[in-house]
Amino acid sequence: MRVIIAIFLSAAALASCTPESNNDVTGSVGDCARKLYSQYNPKDAKQCVAVCIACESGVTTTCSTSCWLKGAR
Repeated sequence: MRVIIAIFLSAAALASCTPESNNDVTGSVGDCARKLYSQYNPKDAKQCVAVCIACESGVTTTCSTSCWLKGAR
């Protein structure tokens, strides 16, 4: 049972992350991040999650997982 839960959680985490190269062609996420934080640091977990939620319409769980996988601590 624990193995099935671990596989499910791993699959959910992998499905929620994006590649390092930002797929945002218009730059709107970067602009949105700069509006929230003048000195935006994507490696700061709190800033990363806040920008993800506000600018990418994410939820806390997927945004924190995505930020953690991108190296934010």
